[in-house]
Amino acid sequence: MQRNRKVKIIATLGPASAAPETIAALFAAGVDCFRLNFSHGTQDDHKRNLEAIRALERKVNHPIGVLMDLQGPKLRVGRMQGGVAELKPGAGFRLDLDTTPGDTTRAPLPHPEVFAALKPGTDLLLDDGKLRLKVEDCGADFAQTTVVTGGPLSDRKGVNVPGVLLPISPLTEKDRADLEFGLSLGVEWLGLSFVQRAEDVVEAKELAKGRAAIMVKIEKPAAIQNLDGLIRETDAVMVARGDMGVEMPPEDVPALQKRIIRACRLAGKPVVVATQMLDSMVHAPAPTRAEASDVATAVYDGADVVMLSAETASGDYPVESVRMMDRIAVRTEADPLYRALIHALHPEPEPTAPDAISAAAAQVAATIGAAAVVSYTTSGSTALRAARERPDVPILVLTARIETARRLSISWGAHCVHTADVTSFSEMVQKACRIARQESLAKVGDKLAITAGVPFGTPGSTNVLRIATVRE
Repeated sequence: MQRNRKVKIIATLGPASAAPETIAALFAAGVDCFRLNFSHGTQDDHKRNLEAIRALERKVNHPIGVLMDLQGPKLRVGRMQGGVAELKPGAGFRLDLDTTPGDTTRAPLPHPEVFAALKPGTDLLLDDGKLRLKVEDCGADFAQTTVVTGGPLSDRKGVNVPGVLLPISPLTEKDRADLEFGLSLGVEWLGLSFVQRAEDVVEAKELAKGRAAIMVKIEKPAAIQNLDGLIRETDAVMVARGDMGVEMPPEDVPALQKRIIRACRLAGKPVVVATQMLDSMVHAPAPTRAEASDVATAVYDGADVVMLSAETASGDYPVESVRMMDRIAVRTEADPLYRALIHALHPEPEPTAPDAISAAAAQVAATIGAAAVVSYTTSGSTALRAARERPDVPILVLTARIETARRLSISWGAHCVHTADVTSFSEMVQKACRIARQESLAKVGDKLAITAGVPFGTPGSTNVLRIATVRE
């Protein structure tokens, strides 16, 4: 099983794609990693989906990653009299802890931590930014505001507080229960919502205890302000443009997307571009030209992964959406401009033996016209270094840990094979050549640039670069 592209595809499972045969069709169309969105569905639903993924993995004999996306805290107003109230621009409006249903003058906001962070002049956004309030006065249990942008406010609509660092953990009690459940099933990635600072990632890592890698979702202005610290602590980043576009001006999002992708590339951390990429295909068999351009832009920018959400979770054309995303990515990567853009940003290797070997392998592969770079890895760090170099050829990742192979399903250019460790140099070369042929990455006479660590099977010990020719 070989993809004809380096960028990877994540697809979200939901009511439109929960059948095992649909999951298999999505994989055949190009999905590399499946997302289980714990904001929707039951734990039993997600367990069934994961079991179907694992059964498919055994059938196709190829590692498939699973991302469990935690819901995170949801700030919402309480109930309104009659279910809805009309807020008029210029009118006063109070938010407080009183649970009495709201009306045109006030609404319950059962989140004391929000009031603790407010100050006069703060903007509040309701219902995904459709309504805007400006705080005039506030205390520990209330906020008196003026309606800037009015409209209907109905029960349980969301509240965003842009530009304010809220004293809230990204992990609710529901998230903690879901996290333990997902880890017991063996997911590879934990998607962390509502991240604001590096300490939020540390909290999740302590709970995960190495059983899964952490992917932070960049949604809030506070996360942008703490971006470097977040990237240092996390294992991967998601550019969650939907929520980001609520709390920040839409015109800021494209530049922020490029900034985040660049920062992740320099750090050697996978980065996912997500939200509404082919949104028209929720109900239409083809995307708009603007959406096709959006996907291509993420690929040109150097993203490791592009993601589908509602398109595959609840849309009418889940498999077609994946096929379309695959076609756009393949076409973009075939453009000579793509290679020029990818190579324009070339991170300097860190002064370590593994980084030096990985950088040298990419250079050697280009110089000798190798068919692939082969990376023997235990933890996956060597393969991530190889991906950071963005070689022109595929990266064949050989690992004895199935968890590592699955995690690397979102790493740019990585073609992962789960196989036993080698014990000698001759076995290292023979196995690399044999598997490269089996996986249709090389043919007889082709050359390979092989990296490994001695002693074999020792995490973080990459210190060998070998050029090999594929023999009969």
